[in-house]
Amino acid sequence: MPFNLLPTVVLALLWSSSVSAQGYAPNVGPCPSDFTLVRAANSTGSALSSQESQYISTRAQQVLPNAFQTYLSNVQASSNSSNSTLPSYVSSILTNTSSLPKVGIALSGGGYRAAIFGAGVLNALDGRNSSSVKVGTGGLLQSASYIAGLSGGSWLLTSFIQADFPTIQELAFGPSNPTSGGFGGWNAQLDVTEPGSNAGEDFSFIEGLVAEISPKLAKGFPLTVTDIWGAALARHFVNGTTASNFFSNSSDHGATITFSQIANVSTFVNHQQPFPFIVTDSRLPADTNIADANGSFVPFTNNLYEINVFEFGSWDPSLASFAPTQFMGTTNTSVCVTGFDRASYVEGASSDLFNEFNATLTALLDSSIGPLITIINSTFGPHQPLPISLDAAAVPNPFKGVNSGSFGASPQDFLTLVDGGEDGQVIPIQPLLIPERGLDIVIAVDAANDENGFVDGTSIIATANRSAIYPSTYPLPPIPKSNITFVNKNLVLHPTFFGCTNFTASNGTTGISVGDISTPLLIYIGNGGPPANGAAPLTNTSTFQTTYNASQLQGFLDQTFQIATQGFPSSNSSSNGSTSGEGVDPQWAACLACAVVDRARERSGVERDGVCSGCFERYCWDGEEVATNSSSSSGGSSGSGGKSAGVRVDVSGLMGVVAAGVAVLGMLL
Repeated sequence: MPFNLLPTVVLALLWSSSVSAQGYAPNVGPCPSDFTLVRAANSTGSALSSQESQYISTRAQQVLPNAFQTYLSNVQASSNSSNSTLPSYVSSILTNTSSLPKVGIALSGGGYRAAIFGAGVLNALDGRNSSSVKVGTGGLLQSASYIAGLSGGSWLLTSFIQADFPTIQELAFGPSNPTSGGFGGWNAQLDVTEPGSNAGEDFSFIEGLVAEISPKLAKGFPLTVTDIWGAALARHFVNGTTASNFFSNSSDHGATITFSQIANVSTFVNHQQPFPFIVTDSRLPADTNIADANGSFVPFTNNLYEINVFEFGSWDPSLASFAPTQFMGTTNTSVCVTGFDRASYVEGASSDLFNEFNATLTALLDSSIGPLITIINSTFGPHQPLPISLDAAAVPNPFKGVNSGSFGASPQDFLTLVDGGEDGQVIPIQPLLIPERGLDIVIAVDAANDENGFVDGTSIIATANRSAIYPSTYPLPPIPKSNITFVNKNLVLHPTFFGCTNFTASNGTTGISVGDISTPLLIYIGNGGPPANGAAPLTNTSTFQTTYNASQLQGFLDQTFQIATQGFPSSNSSSNGSTSGEGVDPQWAACLACAVVDRARERSGVERDGVCSGCFERYCWDGEEVATNSSSSSGGSSGSGGKSAGVRVDVSGLMGVVAAGVAVLGMLL
């Protein structure tokens, strides 16, 4: 059968009424007359794109003044109720449009667990949530300038921004009256990989995924596991799927939605969203797919990629270049590709860790994804652009020939993108650190799986180790060198500030500085244990868990809210300042505000005082290390089962069904 009839056969015999099958394939046509493929992001004042600079500037002028005023009002009301008087400089900074802090939020990987934990933290910072307003943390989300996600965090962030920035409750559970083309919630009650109630439904589900992605190959672009994985994720994290149409063959299921089109949603057009981006790691042909001693599958020297709605590329000095996201898939300035940057593909790439099965060919074929690799290769192999890696995202390389002396992928036809946590950095902090973005605060949300579903600081240690390689590109405040310090000093059990200057430690030592104003102040919020109120833990679920019923989802979100708003509780603290032992620091909202303004305070030459001095005494890491032992880790990424990437999903069931589904397609070719 002629290859150009492939889409017709697939659509007619497998999914003839599908809109998504026709919409997933990229389009090819002439480039715009003023088209530029590659933009050098140097350090001479033009590192940021003009679109990003304009967005941030307009948001700072039109949105942030009112946002910070609302946030301040919430903090003040909470502080008054807890008898915590804020220093006057806090309100002066938050009401002065020329000195407003720049806040960034980083959402970690860790599968569905990370998506839900990150959502719970965002809920605690959301000024639309009355509970967040009451405790004084609400409004900081609306005041943030940037927000980043990788792996499971990319699922949360992609769904959040493309659904037009709904409340977290509506995001997770869907609106009361969902529309077929709108966002229907996460459909968390349906499994990501095996959503059917029987094998027949699962077969039909996978059959639909295969039919949906097949036309992409007909346009000359490779198909890999990322395409199928992303299509499955779209049923949960992209507009177009509801519980009622989940198995429908005539629904869009988000196949036509691109990441660059998010720039057209109303909250983005009106600059009401923090500027969002997704992070992925990359691999090179010489990489081995074998974890190093720290559990990482990608070396620090490989490029880290950022994908935002305007452009994608790497800040690493070896590349320091970007290409337009709208034209992802384009490799020259005459023939342009659009539609390659499907939102599902972007979140699929950020969470694609299937290369970890590929230590050797035998290991790969014997693994749970072996049947998929075999059948994709035998079915689609004759038509695939070669060479490609079937276990990772394959993006036509717009940077081919760029910086050939330093950029490892310069000679490659395709960029090979994998899970953003495979280098051990499961929190997407580094792109938030570039000096041109000028952030004062980075809120690092960590929901990786270091030990029993909880964190031990391993990810942020990896970020510190990689930042040491590129100190001028990614200036990070000092971080403990060992996760033993994180655990033994309880830095994962409460919010911790890194990079504090000139503060008094809890032991009474004065004038301590662990960092300086040249870096952002880092606020670390980790899923380090159950809440301090003694409740049974609900947030350390396995990364293998890919379905949550409504009760589980709500319980998880509620407990995360408790963790994110409890602060640094003591045995005699409670939400009202009494001694009822409810496990909440009544001054946490004030302490968070003290941290938010601290870099601006220092720039203005004002001394820290009042409740803020006490806050920094309690929440700042004092630079003290705890002795390590031979079993400690100084790096590595965090997924399931010890040290592994940002998300790991049990795909054995999926692959068996996929094998059958693709076999049907193979008989049609």
